[in-house]
Amino acid sequence: MTRKVLFLQVTRNSFPDSKIPFLVYHLRLPYVLLKAVKAVTKYVPKRGGKGNLMFGSIRNYFSNDLAIDLGTANTLIYCRGKGMVLNEPSVVAVRTDKSNSGKLDVRAVGQEAKNMLGRVPGNIDAIRPMKDGVIANFTVTEQMLKSFIKKVHTPSIFTPRPRIVICVPYGSTQVERRAIKESAEAAGAKQVYLIEEPMAAALGAGLPVSEAAGSMVIDIGGGTTEVGVISLGGIVYACSVRVGGDKFDQAIIDYIRRNYGMQIGEPTAERIKKEIGSAFVSSEVREFEVKGRNLAEGVPRSFTISSNEVLEALTEPLNQVVGAVKKALEQTPPELGADIAVRGLMLTGGGALLKDLDRLLMEETGLPVVVADDPLSCVVRGCGIALEGIGKIEDSIFCFG
Repeated sequence: MTRKVLFLQVTRNSFPDSKIPFLVYHLRLPYVLLKAVKAVTKYVPKRGGKGNLMFGSIRNYFSNDLAIDLGTANTLIYCRGKGMVLNEPSVVAVRTDKSNSGKLDVRAVGQEAKNMLGRVPGNIDAIRPMKDGVIANFTVTEQMLKSFIKKVHTPSIFTPRPRIVICVPYGSTQVERRAIKESAEAAGAKQVYLIEEPMAAALGAGLPVSEAAGSMVIDIGGGTTEVGVISLGGIVYACSVRVGGDKFDQAIIDYIRRNYGMQIGEPTAERIKKEIGSAFVSSEVREFEVKGRNLAEGVPRSFTISSNEVLEALTEPLNQVVGAVKKALEQTPPELGADIAVRGLMLTGGGALLKDLDRLLMEETGLPVVVADDPLSCVVRGCGIALEGIGKIEDSIFCFG
């Protein structure tokens, strides 16, 4: 007996005859629709084939492809057709109870986990799974990505697994890139494309990357600073130094420990940087009241720090950023260097929000410096542009995947 006959026989024995056509129609409708979608997408031509526009639009209608800026400090997600849909700290709170048989017990992810930094009990760790722009803890990164993707993408029979474009530091090794790719696949990606951060930042900042003219982008993230020279849709020269917003915070922590004998946490250092941090000497001296633990007495104390002291604390990491920019200018071909002298330097990333950083770079290089609109989201916007252009723009912008 076939499944169809058996289905009708069971239905006939269970319901009145008048209800059978209604039940058969509605119970089989999802199955019929699914078969129809599969039949259409089965004959979708590969990229570049005829009919790609029509069938590609059908496939995209059911798809929720994503672009991800997997940063050391924050993770941002762009959804096809919706724009940026998530911006949360790259932090995971994990329970480390030994009786858990080695199974990862995630208690919080993102902003909720960041709020736990420095405030968790002994059996819970607030972990940053990314370090210097690459994966430091594969298992925790996978769980973090799964959680973030679940927030913006609801899987169903009509929404297939998403394709994902994800950025990587220019200086990352093939092993580090493979780890990022595999982590995204384990989190549910159907296909993963990798794009280097300088290219993504340039796209997101609106630079004319496809023109035969040089453009320089400086992306200062949480873990790395990426400096790239872009022309004709490719990276002519780039360098990556492992200095970023996290190193700025650590420099403030170390300065306060040395000069005040006080211990503060990362969230406090970040607030100091945002409130009174500066990259250039100013006639206006600002102050900030800090609460921390006195290392000698072991008790909480308050003190006041000035903007000039914060500038002194940031001198070393800022010098490394300036050094990377100067090195890139020295390595740039003369003709492209002439273009950059006219167009100036484009500053992106969360580090670009540090007060007077553009002024410091202008003083050190003698070139105009422009801070991008909404610099924090430039990289994810660039990944989104690459995502929207899969099959339409040059594949050379992708580095792996």
